[in-house]
Amino acid sequence: MNIITGGVTSPKGFKAASCHAGIKKNGTPDMAMIISDVPCETAGTFTQNIIKAAPVVWDRQVVYSGLKTKAVVINSGIANACTGKEGMEVCRLTSEAVAEAVADQPADSVLIGSTGVIGPQIPMEPVRNGISIMVPAAAYGPEAGNAAAKAIMTTDTHPKEVCVTFEIGGKTVTMGGMCKGAGMIHPNMCTMLCYITTDCDIKKELLQEALSDVVQDTFNMISVDGDTSTNDTVLVLANGLAGNTKVTEKGAEYNVFYDALFYVMRELCMMIAGDGEGATALFEVKVINAETKRQAKVLAKSVITSNLTKAAIFGHDANWGRIVCAMGYSGAEFDPDKTNLDFVSEGGSLRIVTDGIATDYSEEEATKILSWPKVTALIDLKAGTAEATAWGCDLTYDYVKINADYRS
Repeated sequence: MNIITGGVTSPKGFKAASCHAGIKKNGTPDMAMIISDVPCETAGTFTQNIIKAAPVVWDRQVVYSGLKTKAVVINSGIANACTGKEGMEVCRLTSEAVAEAVADQPADSVLIGSTGVIGPQIPMEPVRNGISIMVPAAAYGPEAGNAAAKAIMTTDTHPKEVCVTFEIGGKTVTMGGMCKGAGMIHPNMCTMLCYITTDCDIKKELLQEALSDVVQDTFNMISVDGDTSTNDTVLVLANGLAGNTKVTEKGAEYNVFYDALFYVMRELCMMIAGDGEGATALFEVKVINAETKRQAKVLAKSVITSNLTKAAIFGHDANWGRIVCAMGYSGAEFDPDKTNLDFVSEGGSLRIVTDGIATDYSEEEATKILSWPKVTALIDLKAGTAEATAWGCDLTYDYVKINADYRS
């Protein structure tokens, strides 16, 4: 697998476009589209929040129906959540507008994404205007993909993209992705909006199985603020234009595809965690030598969601008691008298706790290690061979400022 520069327009046959349609008041881009030259197999995972935005309900119907699609249209600024029948009507009208503009695209298979403020209705006039601008302007290449990644941002500080190539059956296959998310991040499926494109030829059922499995160890293992969004969506589109022999069963070729998908999704979810609203550091928690995978995941997730721990990371304070406290109330059983804790970053590695007791560590050295943009808490349970990793961020003054002023 080769890591390359690019995003959703890097695989063969995918183009993208973006524009300011008038949904956002500040004049920044607020709509994006991804268009494939040929219909794609689709897979998706969606929020487990009982309150589901209209585009989530719409996209679930499209993905589960088995219909192929050529187009995804996304808006930022308004979430189209808690909007009742009118919100679903906006999805229907949007899909019809896309179907009119994109050749051979049935309205009932258009995929739709929305992100932004919950509650307001999306006005159709700017949506139709945006689609009429974007379809003829859609372009191949990294610039168009990057512009689309910027257009779906809300409180994100930068666009989030990743791309890889790999071989299946002697053919070069490409996979690219983009996502957005900085707040309302505590997924119970995935997080916010993520779109992955690939030119791999793969059976729909295997595409869905790979996505549903990978999401458990990637997007479901991040948290910024403990809030599970109403709009969480991850979609994968595969158009088959790489020309590889179709992947129809599990085996070596499926494993290569799976590994690429895992890499792309892990990188994207870390980008979201590290760009949490107001954040200055990506906080990684890795639990090793656990009895079971579930035990490791519960403990890691508990630590990254602890506000006291997140505040300590912001202050570069090795307040390890907050970490073991979060482990203790997680609900997972473990032996604290056998637990080790290290802090790790590009600044070095330092053992803080051995067998549940603090070491004679240097506070100055610990602060140096905790001052880097990525900090890892390595927790060794010494109880088995299972492990899990979770990602979050520090909790800063700016988090409150951003969310106090979000609608204004």
